[in-house]
Amino acid sequence: MECILCQNPLTSKIDPQYFHCATCFAYVKDVDYYFSSEQEKRHYEFHNNDVNDLGYQKFTSPITNEVLACFSSDTLGLDFGCGKGPVITKQLIDRGYSVHLYDPYFYPDKSYVNHQYDYIFSCEVFEHFHHPHQEIIHLKSLLKSGGLLLIMTHLYENQRPFESWYYRKDETHVFIYTAQTFEYIAQQYDFEILKISERFIVLKSNVLS
Repeated sequence: MECILCQNPLTSKIDPQYFHCATCFAYVKDVDYYFSSEQEKRHYEFHNNDVNDLGYQKFTSPITNEVLACFSSDTLGLDFGCGKGPVITKQLIDRGYSVHLYDPYFYPDKSYVNHQYDYIFSCEVFEHFHHPHQEIIHLKSLLKSGGLLLIMTHLYENQRPFESWYYRKDETHVFIYTAQTFEYIAQQYDFEILKISERFIVLKSNVLS
């Protein structure tokens, strides 16, 4: 199997389901354990993502607050992989912002590709990508030069043995990032890392010369 981000051979399996990539330092699920699209949708339908839930609003607030701090309401954003409860988008629209929605299961309208965005955000989405290489290239193509890609995912930083870590146990998670993985992404896809923490990453699309 090849790494689904960097396309290098995966040879080191660290548990029965996951490889560790020696090139991009991600943890990559063996394709034999992927859910089908139908299984994924059933799994996501059980997510209790109520846009009015204060706890959910607090959880997603790193993205919401970053957009409010960096962009005015006359800009255009994209909520990529918004799920059935697009809480960040609701928070922004309530403040007069314009945000387009896309989710392959719940908001499948692909007209979003006809626009260029000042910012794109993905909350708890990147770890589900079966083809992160293609998805990152796609998102980069939709960003204006100098635009921001805001990502919430949980980076693995040796919090506990990988095999027993809660994030790895979600059966729809197929690609677990580390800080080094995002350093690789920034270098390979021409981004600048503006912020990186255990759960929140902000990438800036480098200005075209």
